Amino acid sequence: MFTTLAAPVQLAAQGNHDGNKNPKHHHYKFIDMGTFGGPESNINNALSLGAPNQINSHGTTVGTSATSIPSPPHGNFGFCGGLDGMVHFVFHAFQWQDGKVTDLAALPGHHNCSVATSINAGGEIAGDSEISVIDPVLGYREIRAVRWKNGKITNLGTFGGKFSVMTAINDQGQIAGSALNATPDPFSLLYDVLAGSPKGTQTRAFLWQNGNKQDLGTLDGPDAQTYGLNNQGQVTGISYTNSIPNSTTGLPTANPFLWEPKTGKMKDLGTLGGVWGWAGVLNNKGQVIGYSSLAADPGACIGIGNTANCHPFLWDARKNNGNLLDLTAQSGGLFVAANAISENGDIAGLGDFSGTFDAALWKNGKVIDLGHLAGHCSSEAFGINSRGQAIGLSVACDSSFHSFLWENGSMVDLNTLIPPNASLYLIETLAINDRGEIAGDGLPAGCGDDGTCGHAYLLIPCDEHHPGVDGCDYSLVDATMVAQVHLQGAQTRSVARDNGVPIGLLGRLPSEIARRYQIPAGVDGSRK
Repeated sequence: MFTTLAAPVQLAAQGNHDGNKNPKHHHYKFIDMGTFGGPESNINNALSLGAPNQINSHGTTVGTSATSIPSPPHGNFGFCGGLDGMVHFVFHAFQWQDGKVTDLAALPGHHNCSVATSINAGGEIAGDSEISVIDPVLGYREIRAVRWKNGKITNLGTFGGKFSVMTAINDQGQIAGSALNATPDPFSLLYDVLAGSPKGTQTRAFLWQNGNKQDLGTLDGPDAQTYGLNNQGQVTGISYTNSIPNSTTGLPTANPFLWEPKTGKMKDLGTLGGVWGWAGVLNNKGQVIGYSSLAADPGACIGIGNTANCHPFLWDARKNNGNLLDLTAQSGGLFVAANAISENGDIAGLGDFSGTFDAALWKNGKVIDLGHLAGHCSSEAFGINSRGQAIGLSVACDSSFHSFLWENGSMVDLNTLIPPNASLYLIETLAINDRGEIAGDGLPAGCGDDGTCGHAYLLIPCDEHHPGVDGCDYSLVDATMVAQVHLQGAQTRSVARDNGVPIGLLGRLPSEIARRYQIPAGVDGSRK
């Protein structure tokens, strides 16, 4: 069982140390993905957009890149406008493999855009593409979930409605996503919850394989949406439990679900007492992390009430009698955001350590404060692999962002582990695989905002798992000696905050999801 702690735990530094106990880290080969002629490229942000496997086990990396073609009328700028929906150029999905960036193109039509967000071990890629049809309700181009295999794009279609979006692809080639049908639904998860329009149709969770798209059903309500998929074919998400709006949200109650391929049914995971919650990412052992509102603020996870009462949870059939484990309550309030879970069950996220918000690790029931870079004020972890390496961003007190790696008890600025003449300053670290390869977004010279002019990057570690990599420096770096390297080149980007807490979690603010699909107004009022 888990242990409730009154104080965080600090891990002792270990491995890759010299006699003076100074931590050592490997150098990395740095790769700037560039663009397709436009101003920006990026790696999918799994926290707000889903699909955590942006790098596969062979190092192949996917994302999206701006072309030089201006966006056509009614283009979906949130979906196809860079990280912040501000770049009005057509974007195309890209694949990086063996030193080459390939344009994956989009579905046929006049200047449609596309985004690649998830890749499996076999090199199959899943993402989304516009089609040249305008949704009359929302006023911009419809979107379809797609798959790329051997360079060919496949439209996964809908259930008769206007949109479909993918969540992830697993190593069996299964793709989880959400698609609209043609049944009118004033509480549609994609239309009403995100767009604020009662003129939508039902949102249905699906699992696609070999050309067949299966409707996964619901928890007795009209809608369900997927958020996670593992190699066992288990799917997580959110589903209405009925069709009756409750007095708190004005929407039907929504609970987290786990869909089991063995039974072909959704399991209602329940909530922490509120009326809104969802199950997010999961590992291949079926351990699930997600969020739920508390009874004290039943609508907190949809922006109604105090959002601090939207707590992260862990669901594990083998622990806590199969009930949700409130990670914030179990840690005495220390662990406040769960962003990623490793195959070992370690959870990376955010902790509140006496008013300092730091990257945190939930490990074996204990909360570990990963700290922040020297001279900084806060940090947050966004990813973790089975080797215990965590990645994220550290925020300087002037609000500039710095990508970090945490390993063996030590946090280091990734800018100090790449060549000093690198073309980007690394500010957002968004993905890491079990080989230690890292992807994220950085700033070229003269760029102050990765949302408008940033580039995607890939880092390949110069270690024993990557021998003979051209251009690699295989010496070790003393992190304490290089902590200030590159600091003069740091750029500033403001940090999104909610009640003073950095935001980096799916659904904490519906606007994070809304930004992805250019939704004009969310229930939290953040989109006008």
